[in-house]
Amino acid sequence: MSNVKKKKTFNDYWSAYSTVAILLLMVIVFSILRPKAFMSVNNYVKIIEQSAIYILLACGEFYGIILGGIDLSVSSLMALSGVVCAKLMVAGLNPLLAVIIGIFLFGALVGAINGTLINITGLPPFIITLGTQSVFRGLTYVLCDARSVSGIPTGFMKAVGGKIGGAIPIPIIIALVVSAIMIFFTTQTKAGRNIYALGGNPQSAYFAGITTKQHQLVCFILSSVCASMAGMVNIARLGSAEPNAGTGYETYAIAAVIIGGTSFFGGQGTVWKVVIGAIIIGVINNGLNMVGLSSYFQQIAMGVLIVLAVTLDRFFGSSSKS
Repeated sequence: MSNVKKKKTFNDYWSAYSTVAILLLMVIVFSILRPKAFMSVNNYVKIIEQSAIYILLACGEFYGIILGGIDLSVSSLMALSGVVCAKLMVAGLNPLLAVIIGIFLFGALVGAINGTLINITGLPPFIITLGTQSVFRGLTYVLCDARSVSGIPTGFMKAVGGKIGGAIPIPIIIALVVSAIMIFFTTQTKAGRNIYALGGNPQSAYFAGITTKQHQLVCFILSSVCASMAGMVNIARLGSAEPNAGTGYETYAIAAVIIGGTSFFGGQGTVWKVVIGAIIIGVINNGLNMVGLSSYFQQIAMGVLIVLAVTLDRFFGSSSKS
């Protein structure tokens, strides 16, 4: 056997380091434009705290995209689960029980509905979640009469949206713990490895004995649970549940996943890079605000990044080798 190592190509370097390179580039650009304001420890902590919701949404969205599909309902579910949880707490239910119901019962149920509809109809996830996105947002308006739900217990806001030792924001810890769990699931469990196989080549996975419908159901349940967690963090930080919360955030989630190096064609990607992708979204939003550009430019930036990331993945990433 030959011991000669294969020379690495640009494709190899792009697949390995593109996400980190984009993050460093964004940090350098905004550090030059607003050096004093941007380059401070407090601002870096603020960026990561604001990115916590993006991280949670992106961790869920990752499972839809790794299958070669997509989940457009995450932003609407974020608002809906937040309203459900807030309503339960305002009604006098113990906050811990309200969170359990809002995330692990309601969130998982909604994810199961998405997954079941996809399995039964055989339609692309894009179509199903486009429809449920509208349904969930409409239910949010109905439940709260299109008004914000206030009166959330202070203890809940401190426990979920506060800081440890007055320095470390709890949303960051929640986002990192969830990310660690998702990393473990995708890399250390049989189900996680099966999901990659299913996204990479559904037909081969089927003949290998991988149950397509069960794994697809699991993916959309995970996506919805993560979106519900984002809803909990959001109401804890704001102190109220807003019916318009998360509007357009599905774009941020998708952008974070794609910028994080996950192939839009399925079967390739890592959760830790998705986390970096979400932080990149936070850096861009924070930096553009400091520069004084409106949210319209943030939307333009997200759209451009998605198109560029998918195009580069097509020519230089994992999908170019298939």
